[in-house]
Amino acid sequence: MSEEIFLMKGNEAIAHAAIRYGADGYFGYPITPQSEIMETLMDEAPWRTTGMVVLQAESETASINMVYGGAGCGKAVMTSSSSPGMSLMLEGVSYIAAGELPCLLVNVMRGGPGLGTIQPSQADYFQAVKGGGHGDYKLVTLAPSSVQEMADFVALGFDLAFKYQTPAMILTDGVIGQMMEKVVLPPQKRRRTDAEIREQCPWATLGKPNGNKPNVITTLELDSYKMEINNLRLQAKYKLIEKELCLYQEVNCEDADYIFIAFGSAARICQKAMDLARAQGIKVGLIRPITLWPFPTAIIAKYAEKVKGMLTVEMNAGQMVEDVRLAANGKVKVEHFGRLGGIVPTPGEVVDALENKFGL
Repeated sequence: MSEEIFLMKGNEAIAHAAIRYGADGYFGYPITPQSEIMETLMDEAPWRTTGMVVLQAESETASINMVYGGAGCGKAVMTSSSSPGMSLMLEGVSYIAAGELPCLLVNVMRGGPGLGTIQPSQADYFQAVKGGGHGDYKLVTLAPSSVQEMADFVALGFDLAFKYQTPAMILTDGVIGQMMEKVVLPPQKRRRTDAEIREQCPWATLGKPNGNKPNVITTLELDSYKMEINNLRLQAKYKLIEKELCLYQEVNCEDADYIFIAFGSAARICQKAMDLARAQGIKVGLIRPITLWPFPTAIIAKYAEKVKGMLTVEMNAGQMVEDVRLAANGKVKVEHFGRLGGIVPTPGEVVDALENKFGL
């Protein structure tokens, strides 16, 4: 039976969901506003119940390389951090992506650049969906907008990571991480045995069972032609993911003259702004991308032929707006409204921005 939990923080929901998924390990380093993920895992002590390893590493660089090692063994491993901490992990993330290894990453974004502020931001969009580390790689990127989705996307992220042998990221922010809502957690799953991992992940580096040759995972290839083949294989996989995976939510778009496009906490604000605008006689809808990569290009292109304008609302200087403009392909005017440095916009500010930018 599922268990109802009341007033659980988004960060806490991620921790509980990871335990219940049957995750094998968490390796991380504390940084606000995501520290409750590791703190909750430490409090729950899953090593005594499920056998899940929970370890505070000496740095973000160390933690991502521990994830690299665990993922190479076919284990369900994860880490979490916040903006500058995630930046420190990106070399390891690129290695993991190149090695085609599944793992779960969580970034609870804070204001920047630099050390910035502990207040919420959405300024790591580029970092997540454009491949913030080196090389041509992509991350399956999920953007929750509720505490329930924080919990649900742990299992979804792990499942997608193993399905496509690639890292998956939950990209959220301090609003969702710190807010408290009712959340229903899934039933407890057991961790997989090494025999099950060998069957499900024949590439895993789990020694030499039955005298077989060991698996070797490496991202180094000094022959440029062979390295190109590796890259082409990755690009073919990314095209397959784009074909098969695209999650989004539409709200009141059927009769809309204008559409808000927002993810995460900004989408919650836009839902109220949409109601305010409709009360003033302005027909506004909302498209909420749930997968930031793959991006819901097709649905945005569809509505670009029907509406008078689109407004992206982001807590940054304008990042997702570039992908929206590419999707709209010049068929409709696309504008951006955002607050920076940890400021959360109000629904009224969003409606004012819509009126000002489109002359309403």
